[in-house]
Amino acid sequence: MDQRERISSVRRIQRRAEMESNEKTVREAYRLAEGNVLDGDGFLALFTEDGSFNDMSTSQSFRGEQIPQVIAGLARSFPDVHRELLEVHAFGDVVAVELRIQGTHLGGFPTPAGEIPPTGNRIDVPAADLWYFRDGKIERFNCYNSMSVWLDQIGVHPDFKSAVEAAGTAATTA
Repeated sequence: MDQRERISSVRRIQRRAEMESNEKTVREAYRLAEGNVLDGDGFLALFTEDGSFNDMSTSQSFRGEQIPQVIAGLARSFPDVHRELLEVHAFGDVVAVELRIQGTHLGGFPTPAGEIPPTGNRIDVPAADLWYFRDGKIERFNCYNSMSVWLDQIGVHPDFKSAVEAAGTAATTA
């Protein structure tokens, strides 16, 4: 084996170790955000100083001390929150996860229009998360959950009839 092959081999080994480390960090983040663990400080410590948690379904972004508040807020609404990891794939500095967010709606669920009171309904919401790393820490966490499924499961159903009527009225007056 010549020098170039050795260097290439060492780089592949280092890259594999880095991807395994990133995956371990992501798995630890999920563990820390479980309802029966809920360690916001530990969760935040996994992020870079300028890291962000982005809830893609609501277009909200959280940084710094806001990050542990997000997981605590979810646990207030769903104290038994659990994330069932279906698939976890590490690709260099990116870890992709397919999962289901599960729990029981036992606390108020905040919305821009006010809080939805607890229903006692169980949720089992499909989601996908992308975790981006820099120097072994989470730089960006993009959470894509199916908010329409989530709301439906806690009893919030869209009023399609009113939406169709409003669109029809707008079209005829335009």
